[in-house]
Amino acid sequence: MQHITALLAALFAALFAALAVAAAPVFADGERAGEFDYYVLSLSWSPGWCAREGDARRSDQCDPRHDHGWVLHGLWPQYHRGYPSFCRTAKAPPSRAMTAAMADIMGTAGLAWHQWKKHGTCAGLSATDYYALARRAYGQVNRPEVLRRLDRTVRLPASVVEEAFLQANPGWEPDMITITCRDGYIHEARLCLSRDLDPVPCGRDVARDCTRKDALLPPVR
Repeated sequence: MQHITALLAALFAALFAALAVAAAPVFADGERAGEFDYYVLSLSWSPGWCAREGDARRSDQCDPRHDHGWVLHGLWPQYHRGYPSFCRTAKAPPSRAMTAAMADIMGTAGLAWHQWKKHGTCAGLSATDYYALARRAYGQVNRPEVLRRLDRTVRLPASVVEEAFLQANPGWEPDMITITCRDGYIHEARLCLSRDLDPVPCGRDVARDCTRKDALLPPVR
């Protein structure tokens, strides 16, 4: 009897481990540049980031003079499951002037540099071309104007934010965008794009919408 109990315990442990591996995101450091399936364009709600951590860092991104709403977090090469990162590339890294020039849509030059190192190196492009592509992808998204009109912090379902993006961008489908939350706040809007920057369905590991009904969304400063 003890033998059977131990065997069952071992089987359950193995099954649990297998399920955990299947559910976990897959990523690979040091992959070859240019080998990926599609892009994820990630937009971050700057007022929420500032409330969570930017103010404590005294980040210039949070200064009201910038009037930031949705800022570009990054343009991420993606596999159908998982993603490459910190890829091997012979392309020269961006100059300080190049990263500084991205701060108008990314909030800080530091973020632009980090995004190149982790994700841009995997696109198979020069830093100049990668930033230009990211800027073009950001520019072709209609960011919901209604969210910029808030005059106070509100609580709302994350699905409302997704619907606002879908209404502002005719032709998008719900499986092409996901809204994420962090620490109780609306965090990011992630749109899946082909290598030609056409909207496409997201992979299963990306399509994980926030299910909160009371996520915080602070107003633009």
